[in-house]
Amino acid sequence: MARRGAGTPFLLRLSLLLLLCPGGTLGCASVAVGSPVVPLGSAVTASCTIWSKFCRGLEQRTVQITWMLDNEPVAGTQHRGPGGTEVSNLTLPQFNRTHAKLWCWVEWNGTKQRVGMAEIRAGYPPAKPFNLTCVLNLSDYGLTCQWEQGADSHLPTSIALKWCPRAHPSRCRRSRAQVVTGCIPQGGHSCCTVPRRLLQLYRQMEIWVSATNALGTAESEHLCIDPMDVAKLDPPALKSIQSIPFQTDCVALVWEVARSNAHMELQCELRYRAPKDPTWALVTGIVGQAGTTQCCGFLFGMQYHFQMRCRRSSAQGYWSEWSLGRNYTTHEKAPAGKLDAWWSTQPGRAGGRMEVQLRWKAPRQQEANGRVLGYRVTLSPRRRGRDPPTVCNTTHTQCNFSAPAGTRRVYVSAYNAAGESAATEVILLERKGQPLAGLQTVPRGERSLWVRWEAPLAPVAAYVLEWQRVSSEPSHCSACWQMEHDTAATTALIQDGIEPFQRYNISVYPLYKDAIGVPIHTAAYSKQKAPSYAPKLHLKSISKSDAELCWDPVPVEMQNGFITSYTIFWANSTAEVSSAAVNPSLSSFVIRELKPSTLYKVHIMASTGAGSTNGTSLTLVTTVLDDIEIQFLFLTLGLIFVLLILLLICFQKNGRVKQQFWPSVPDPANSSLGKWVPAELQQEPLQVPGVREPGLATISTVTVLERVAGKQPPAGGKEP
Repeated sequence: MARRGAGTPFLLRLSLLLLLCPGGTLGCASVAVGSPVVPLGSAVTASCTIWSKFCRGLEQRTVQITWMLDNEPVAGTQHRGPGGTEVSNLTLPQFNRTHAKLWCWVEWNGTKQRVGMAEIRAGYPPAKPFNLTCVLNLSDYGLTCQWEQGADSHLPTSIALKWCPRAHPSRCRRSRAQVVTGCIPQGGHSCCTVPRRLLQLYRQMEIWVSATNALGTAESEHLCIDPMDVAKLDPPALKSIQSIPFQTDCVALVWEVARSNAHMELQCELRYRAPKDPTWALVTGIVGQAGTTQCCGFLFGMQYHFQMRCRRSSAQGYWSEWSLGRNYTTHEKAPAGKLDAWWSTQPGRAGGRMEVQLRWKAPRQQEANGRVLGYRVTLSPRRRGRDPPTVCNTTHTQCNFSAPAGTRRVYVSAYNAAGESAATEVILLERKGQPLAGLQTVPRGERSLWVRWEAPLAPVAAYVLEWQRVSSEPSHCSACWQMEHDTAATTALIQDGIEPFQRYNISVYPLYKDAIGVPIHTAAYSKQKAPSYAPKLHLKSISKSDAELCWDPVPVEMQNGFITSYTIFWANSTAEVSSAAVNPSLSSFVIRELKPSTLYKVHIMASTGAGSTNGTSLTLVTTVLDDIEIQFLFLTLGLIFVLLILLLICFQKNGRVKQQFWPSVPDPANSSLGKWVPAELQQEPLQVPGVREPGLATISTVTVLERVAGKQPPAGGKEP
């Protein structure tokens, strides 16, 4: 029995294996679906039919059919069909998977076995391709077209580029019989090339992209083009660039068109720019076959970068790529224009002299006319036939020199390899004019500031703005400055040397015809943040209820903004926290109403308009008594001690007082009794211990005295 029971699972497995054998399930079961490809989200129907008489082991058995969608069980309805078949029908009301396998299972003796499968796909009809463009490559005359695909359909989709000849010269129609598949993109790309053998040049053709899947077909917009109209030409080659001798702001350019374009009529464009120019200057309307052209309006001594491109003169088709660039530097001429200058003076060490600091701005590029080699400063203008003595010849834009006291004018000029500019006269005016009515600043960005001022009543010739970074260390660098020539201006943007989180002192001077206005000043930040660190607290003094703290201000470089306040926080061991705001101009603070003999933790917080930073903690302990109380205690003890001394002296000097405290006691040795000796003792020698012998006296004899009858005691004595 044991062996028979053990063989039952083996027989079951063998029966299931026979179901899977070619002779077992062939013609035994089938799965059918309404459509193997359906729109995503639509219903799916399927049926599974079992022919029991063809399934070995199921001839006389009850067949139970179940369904699995991938690994998920789904419920169907089962009934007996014609010819002894078992049929299970399944309806999925909403199929939301793009791909799945539907399995039909047969349950026999508690074991399930797959007997059929149908694969189902779901998606959308293909999206319409768009942005179809084509370019004819003249190197091989292949027509390359590219486009953009629409949304993913989740289904296998075939893409093809198709074309047909244009049927009518005025309208773009096509005959289905003439449709030609030009190319099929490979590797999922959205472009392909129609070979030259399939094209008809100089003839209109209709081109479109077709996308097809099991749910439908979509086509892009149709292009009606002549392939030569979309030809992309090869770029020309710039050969030479030269300045025209007599028109010094003009240049002549020479180029060659590509060989593939030599038989075409071309129109070309030229573009150029200086290295610092953000945009290109464009010259249009150039005839390509001319091979040369002239352009004017260039700056002197400036390097330019030139490029050229061409296309067919019919204005159809694509521009060629820009040619390889070519650099050219125009020739120089002497600088032109006047220099903006600013100065300061102070008395010299030697009598009759003054020290002058003269600063100026480098000429703008359109006035420099080349590379400026240096600047020359003189005390008198240049005259014909002789040059004045030079007090400064430098490549920098400032000069410090000594001049005779009372010098009113100096002259500065710039020079390059082509010559020297006319001298700019600088009048050294006194700073005594009317100041501005008001001044304020507003950040424009992290590295710039808007400066606004109120114009004075008197007419001005110009304004000078001067700014310098504030430092806690002595600074020897000169301030930045700029001049505003617009007399109606009340705002100016300063950018040179401006950095975030740094303080700048800004001054504005109005320039009058005969004087310089007294400047007004302000301080500003382009951007603020919390201080880099807070001050370190120091204990200056402490008592039982007060503690005086002090600190060193945060260096201006580390403030990162205007300090709006300091806040002192203190807390005792019971976590009672108190705080007080302190004016940023102060560097000390007294905490009051503290508890005696109590430990406190104190820290300081420094704040700007953009944030706060906490400092390290300071621990302090209040005293038991105040200094005044300690002084009073010592004074009281001192007074008590003095009073005691005085009392002792008084007691020592005053007999009555002394008698009251130390009364006089009679000396027994001087009494009459002490001098009286009985008669019986007069015969016996009295042994008295030696004065110098220490120790107790030795008693050798004891005598008992008795009163003699009738004898009276001595006078002044008392009865023993």
